[in-house]
Amino acid sequence: MRLTETVTRFAPSPNGYLHAGHALSAIIAHDTARRAGGRFLLRIEDIDLTRARTEFTDAIYDDLGWLGLDWEKPVLVQSHFFPDYLEAAGRLIAQGLLYPCFASRAEIADAAEPARTDPDGAALYPGLWKNAPAEAVAARIAAGETPAMRLDMEAALVAAQSKLGQAPLTFAEIGADGTSRQVLADPGRWGDAVIVRKDVPASYHLAVVVDDARQGVTLVTRGTDLFAATDLQRLLQVLLDLPEPRYSHHRLVCWSDGRKLSKSNGDMGLRALRADGASADDIRRVIGVADAVPV
Repeated sequence: MRLTETVTRFAPSPNGYLHAGHALSAIIAHDTARRAGGRFLLRIEDIDLTRARTEFTDAIYDDLGWLGLDWEKPVLVQSHFFPDYLEAAGRLIAQGLLYPCFASRAEIADAAEPARTDPDGAALYPGLWKNAPAEAVAARIAAGETPAMRLDMEAALVAAQSKLGQAPLTFAEIGADGTSRQVLADPGRWGDAVIVRKDVPASYHLAVVVDDARQGVTLVTRGTDLFAATDLQRLLQVLLDLPEPRYSHHRLVCWSDGRKLSKSNGDMGLRALRADGASADDIRRVIGVADAVPV
């Protein structure tokens, strides 16, 4: 199912102040929707409760307003929707596609093959709790431990193919010139990814597909660093019978040595640039925003 109206979104995490790279993403999403006569949405992705701060959320609103952007109200805040993510996870459990995992990062690192990593560079999960005896799982839960829930990738691919019939798992990628191409998704390279974390009832991948569907997003514009994430998210959309948006992955704002900007380092922070006298037009020039993604 595809909707014809252009609905874009900018979805920052309130764990630091926005930098010029965030400005590029926000402006592209905003300008693309405005030029198409569509809708631009803002979403606060604060499921990581240990790092989210109200002051950073307030700063996001302030910085985006200073850039001259406007968005629909109310803003969706992910931490208000934990029951919905659990419901979606429950649908995957009912299909037999999630299993509990109690392994720590250290245990995974010790057991994993060093040469096998996921697209983010993390050790590919070596299946420590896959097909674990029910009594072993029950004993850990009885001891007060909360497991993460991992996707059985092998079973998930079979289930998705059953839903798709003979069609391959693909997504539509819109280039900067407006041309569209179908990209063959390869979610298997993520291995048995975490879908529900131990500390919160969702992972980024689960929350984002649920919320894109909830908000009626039809065009996801984001940086090329999230291109591989689309593979796993398209798989989840198929398994959960969610609508398929189009995607457009834009260039990143990087230093001359190729490093992308970092929140934690305060790289090209918008608040600092404002304090130094920069204007919103200056930011647009610095990040090279002339035209939004055509649709």
